[in-house]
Amino acid sequence: MVKPLMLAPPLVFAGLAALFFVSMQRSDPDQLPSAMEGRAAPAVQVVALGTGPDLTDAMLREPGVKLVNFWASWCAPCRAEHPVLKTLQAEGVTILGVNFKDKPEAALQFLDDLGNPYAAIGADDSGRMGLDWGLYGVPETFVIDGTGKVILRHAGPITPGILEDRIRPALAEAAGG
Repeated sequence: MVKPLMLAPPLVFAGLAALFFVSMQRSDPDQLPSAMEGRAAPAVQVVALGTGPDLTDAMLREPGVKLVNFWASWCAPCRAEHPVLKTLQAEGVTILGVNFKDKPEAALQFLDDLGNPYAAIGADDSGRMGLDWGLYGVPETFVIDGTGKVILRHAGPITPGILEDRIRPALAEAAGG
């Protein structure tokens, strides 16, 4: 006769194995999930950085497609993605920059050295805005539509391949086509 407690370990193992199997079936295992996609972008909570236009919450809700890019001067992948941001800027894409937990002088030197692709910028010194946006690290970029809704969240640097495969389609979706 089988005792009910003897069945517990194999049943628990089978349940965990099934959960593991289902979680591995995502279409892109490198893509981090985002609770923000399809929802209104959280509020902008930044302090001024430099002399350019300050990033405000109202800018997220203005008509037009925009990118919100979290970056830092100490972030090597941010430096690697910077030419792609400059390309998008040259194409007329509005990019709003959030400098994340950085020294203001280092952030401004980064922009002086590589160029400033941002239409407006602010500093998230405390990391509070990053927490509200579900940031895993920098760089991270969000595609925002003309109503302030998050269409896409991309964690990691934007490479030319990611630009074509993920960012451009999300920009088109945000523009309504």
